[in-house]
Amino acid sequence: MTDLAFKGRYLLVSLVVLVLDQWTKWLVEVHLPRGLSQPVIDGFFNLVHVQNSGVAFGLFAEQGAARAWILAVLGLVALSAVAVYFWITPRGDLLLLTALSLVAGGAVGNLIDRIAAGGVTDFLDVYVGTYHWPAFNVADSAITVGIGLMIYDAVVPGRRRQAAAAESGRATARAARAAGEPSA
Repeated sequence: MTDLAFKGRYLLVSLVVLVLDQWTKWLVEVHLPRGLSQPVIDGFFNLVHVQNSGVAFGLFAEQGAARAWILAVLGLVALSAVAVYFWITPRGDLLLLTALSLVAGGAVGNLIDRIAAGGVTDFLDVYVGTYHWPAFNVADSAITVGIGLMIYDAVVPGRRRQAAAAESGRATARAARAAGEPSA
């Protein structure tokens, strides 16, 4: 299997994140009036409908009229960096490929909203007592989980060596098959 075909399977993760993100935002936009809060688990979780013109968790929401385009360009730059990192990641590094796929799917979901509407629909409201975490959405969740997996991948001793060894073993088997030799 070529690198493109192998890694293409991971892009399906990005596509699932993107579709789920856009579908849930559409549901909120159609069924929940902006500004309304619908309790789901009292004292812990609400569905809300807010328009976030800033970045993650509403940061920089009050930065002026050009903000949406500046954030869109920065989003494209970040997405490009994720794409390059994805394509240079070895096939054997399954955790990192999954993490990058989650980040890419979430980034594309929020980028679509930012370009189309100048902001992102957030609707998940987690809170304890009177403390509310800033509202977020499926794309934000995928990005957060992806970055968490990337951090885990970077700090757990031996993860890189295991992934490299697995890829090396697969590359040796592919080379032996291509040469017509039986693989071990």
